[in-house]
Amino acid sequence: MVGYLKKGIIVTGSSKKPGKVLVIGSGPIVIGQAAEFDYAGTQACKALREEGVTTILVNSNPATIMTDNDIADRVYIEPLTVGVLERVIDRERPDGLLPTLGGQTGLNLAVALSDAGVLEKYNVKLLGTPLETIRKSEDRDFFRQFLHDIDEPEPPNITVASIEEARQFGTDMGLPLVVRPAYTLGGSGGGIAETWEAFEAIVESGLLASPISQVLLERSLVGWKEIEYEVIRDSDDNCITVCNMENLDPMGAHTGDSIVVAPSQTLSDKDYHMLRNASIKIIRGLGIEGGCNVQFGLRPHPSIAESLNTGWQAESPYYVIEVNPRVSRSSALASKATGYPIARVSAKIAVGKKLDDIPNAVTGQTGAAFEPALDYCVVKIPRWPFDKFPNGDREVTTQMKATGEVMAIDRSFEAALQKATRSLELGNRSLLWEDITWRSEGSPDKILEKLPLGPNDLRLWAMMVGLRSGIEPRVIAQKTKVDPWFISALSRIVRMEQRLLSETINSEILWQAKRLGFSDQQIGTLSDLLPEQVRSMRLAWGLRPVYKMVDTCAAEFEAATPYYYSTYDQENEAPALSGDKAVVIGSGPIRIGQGIEFDYCSVHAA
Repeated sequence: MVGYLKKGIIVTGSSKKPGKVLVIGSGPIVIGQAAEFDYAGTQACKALREEGVTTILVNSNPATIMTDNDIADRVYIEPLTVGVLERVIDRERPDGLLPTLGGQTGLNLAVALSDAGVLEKYNVKLLGTPLETIRKSEDRDFFRQFLHDIDEPEPPNITVASIEEARQFGTDMGLPLVVRPAYTLGGSGGGIAETWEAFEAIVESGLLASPISQVLLERSLVGWKEIEYEVIRDSDDNCITVCNMENLDPMGAHTGDSIVVAPSQTLSDKDYHMLRNASIKIIRGLGIEGGCNVQFGLRPHPSIAESLNTGWQAESPYYVIEVNPRVSRSSALASKATGYPIARVSAKIAVGKKLDDIPNAVTGQTGAAFEPALDYCVVKIPRWPFDKFPNGDREVTTQMKATGEVMAIDRSFEAALQKATRSLELGNRSLLWEDITWRSEGSPDKILEKLPLGPNDLRLWAMMVGLRSGIEPRVIAQKTKVDPWFISALSRIVRMEQRLLSETINSEILWQAKRLGFSDQQIGTLSDLLPEQVRSMRLAWGLRPVYKMVDTCAAEFEAATPYYYSTYDQENEAPALSGDKAVVIGSGPIRIGQGIEFDYCSVHAA
């Protein structure tokens, strides 16, 4: 599917390509802003060089790949402040500034440079996203008015700048309320207030966290589905949606703290296109040139909607929650999930290229105006630091706590989920893991009381224990607000566990278990066999994984530089390379003590 052109619109881009561009990095790694933006900045600098544009990069983190001297033409490792950036601009005299690839840090600095008159003084053009657009999407007052102007629904809300204003609205609206500070990253300073004591504390925290001392108070949509769309637009108003992603965890947990699945699994065709059209309408209304992330709350499954019992009747089947007018954390996930290089394409659009002018570097056959098609399932699971801080607050809310994430690809949701779980590096923990205290009481009702089914890092394992204990899937769905489709998928995994416990292993059951993502070690544990015995049986029966391509086009075109994932299927799409070879093993998910530095080492080793 290709992007399409909307007629009769003012072109916001300039046809003149800048000769020199300043790229702002994201600074030190913090929760919510990690290796994803090093990936984006590196892609952007390389893309700009391909276009003959001189790149000037400023970043304060020496462990990043983007600060290598073969990525940008000039690299400044300096503090990311207005004063330092003005000195760099004065020295280098760039034609343009690209702030949309350095996370929230880059975006906020672009606004600060404009407010300080620096961009006007040195005649530096803001590329990709107009300043007015940044304000519209980041300033909560402007964003609310923008959605009203384009007739897109949002939950009842108000913007406040003081605790007194907040108290008045809270009294009128009632609890629970969501607090979202303006111009912050990863939900910093925000949260969900269910008591008046918590309400005042979160509002005060949000006002302090926001650079403009502003927070949005919003009617809670806790329990609704959370859906994200990654959208790209060029200066000719061509738009495509690169990827849509569904959060397994419902609204109430920050998307960075949610298990995310791509493509969406539970949306009807009508819902998918309703949200797709809204995403395109939003990016066009904002005039963004490049990538954009749009987040929606979608009315939940009827059985869950009944159990919410909020006393509030929603007027719309969906609400717009947030728009990131930049390459976001989710953009890295979407790029790897689809094989579509969002940051690379966004950088080329920022210097005047059109979607249909940009070749897709992965396929070598299609253009960037070609919407990716996925014939596989991708699952992302956050990596929290609670193994290092076991006494920390494990509840997850709208303020992100995860330090990193893992991604797994397979032909089914169940297999991708199991593979992602094992990738977390939590003491070799698979979905078989259980906390011994959860089953201390025998009856399902007693077990249900003990299971941590609220939003926390253990909920996935708690749901599995509930299903193994005979608790009805609909009860699990109503307790967690997780869509029944996902609970049914977990039930299929549990049924296979029961078969492996009770049946004699043969080639058929082993094939089915491998297709559902069970490792040899899991199968051995359930079948009372050693992993080596399971492996020997599997190889004797000819059951081996094959490798499939991530090629953006579901094999419709032949890919030139694909990458691969393993699965238990028939056809292998990864012929072995000839010549001398070496394996480089990466460091896994980012966690405290093992961060982007090892990504840097692995890249250079390769």
